[in-house]
Amino acid sequence: MYPTVAEALALPVVRRGGPAVVAGAAGMGRRVRWVHVAEVADIAQLLRGGELVLTTGIALPDDPDGLRRYVADLAAVGASGLVVELVRRWSDEVPGALVAAAEQHELPLVTLARETRFVSVTEAVVSLIVDAQLAELRAAEQVHEAFTALTVAGAEPAEVLREVARTAGLPVVLETLGHEVLAYDAAGHDPTALLADWGQRSRAVAVPERTAYHEQAGWLVTVVGARGADWGRLVLLSPEQPPHRHVVVAERAASALAVHRLVARDRESLERQTHRTLLTQLLGQPPHDLPARAAALGVPLERRQLVGVAIRPGTASVPAQALASQEVLRDLAEATALAARRVTVPALVGVVDDTSVRALLSLPPQAGLDGVLRRLAREVHRRAASTQHALPVVVAVGTTVTAVPDVRRSLGEAAHVAGAALRSPGTRLYHRLDDVRLRGLLHLLREDERVVAFADRELGALLSRDANQGTRLVELLRCFCEHGGNKSAAAAAAHLSRTAYYQQLSRIEQVLGVSLEDPESVLSLYVALLVHEMGERDPQLPRPPSSAT
Repeated sequence: MYPTVAEALALPVVRRGGPAVVAGAAGMGRRVRWVHVAEVADIAQLLRGGELVLTTGIALPDDPDGLRRYVADLAAVGASGLVVELVRRWSDEVPGALVAAAEQHELPLVTLARETRFVSVTEAVVSLIVDAQLAELRAAEQVHEAFTALTVAGAEPAEVLREVARTAGLPVVLETLGHEVLAYDAAGHDPTALLADWGQRSRAVAVPERTAYHEQAGWLVTVVGARGADWGRLVLLSPEQPPHRHVVVAERAASALAVHRLVARDRESLERQTHRTLLTQLLGQPPHDLPARAAALGVPLERRQLVGVAIRPGTASVPAQALASQEVLRDLAEATALAARRVTVPALVGVVDDTSVRALLSLPPQAGLDGVLRRLAREVHRRAASTQHALPVVVAVGTTVTAVPDVRRSLGEAAHVAGAALRSPGTRLYHRLDDVRLRGLLHLLREDERVVAFADRELGALLSRDANQGTRLVELLRCFCEHGGNKSAAAAAAHLSRTAYYQQLSRIEQVLGVSLEDPESVLSLYVALLVHEMGERDPQLPRPPSSAT
């Protein structure tokens, strides 16, 4: 923002005085904040730093020590330079002590061979300073306008960094607080050199303020994020002390990035809410304007293949309350939406109940459904595994429909299949109704009180025995059924010796009054076990009183 000593000496009014730099040439790049005319020896106490001092020398000390002290005091307060007119006090040259002291402190010492009107010098330098400030303000205003436009337009981080590199002409890097690079623009430099050992280099650069220049590293660093919720740093690689406009660029870019993150997060939340509303309406009585609203969201419903999908977090080793937590489902909904975007499938995605994420896929009539489903399911599994919960998921698909009123059936089937497939063996990318077979049928009928009553008649006595005596006969029966009546394999699964397991099977037969050698009895008991298992996972299902005792 301020001119240098060299730039001030280049002004015509100064050039007419015949300036000569006699010492301190190394400091000619110092910035001139103001011009001060002073004819007293103790002027340093009245300065603030950055002043170019003009004097005729008539009041300066005569002794060398006094002259050295005079220069040392100017250097100590940060004066930018000393200009001495060689007319009244010294006619040919200034004293050697003055020259030596200025050279020692790298304080530019300039002599004027001819009489010069100091007021004209002051006016010219101040005018230069004001012009520079105005230019800086205009540049800052342009920066504000540019980044405001980017913020309003919801520019992505790559666009913001591109504007930083273009405006400042410097490489720029956006990193996390853990020093991982999120994005960068090399501004024409070698990206490999820019990012080499970035983490190690970045950890060595700590700045005391939200925006500061680290001179040793040559980094202009500003923190990104709202106060109390910072999440990154923006780094401009500036080998020299950056001008004020570069500081403005860095801070405005950091603001744009912070706003983008907040807006993007809120936009996703609003998107999920909007999608949930439409999905809920599709599961009920869709209003007449629903297709138009969905199309406005980029999900056309007319003249399309419409496929209901349900995604459930699920593994037998995870407690049901953890699987059904809203936080898990919200993360899974975001992962599903990202997966749909990744494979370019228009979809409504939302959480419509406490168990699963629902999605309605909208595909062109000629699209190959199986290929789309494979790509989508693979992406859902990958993204779900990368969430903070990292749970495996079950992806289930309903039948394909072409009319909006039939969407309810497809979404409902998908939910039924997902529930039935939770404990199904295999590692399928996705499940259909014919994949879950008996489990699928029972899941469709799980709310029928007659089915629940059947299960209770078959297992009631065994459930009561376990509840009253602390046995685990139901578990042992399940091992027997799941292993197709193979007693040795069932004993191993139950972690019992064959002798002990055979004794428990005999007790089961006595309690239930059936023979486990009878295939129909085993089939009935296995169906009852599947129904009971569904009731354990869903406490809202109807239960006869006897099964709860």
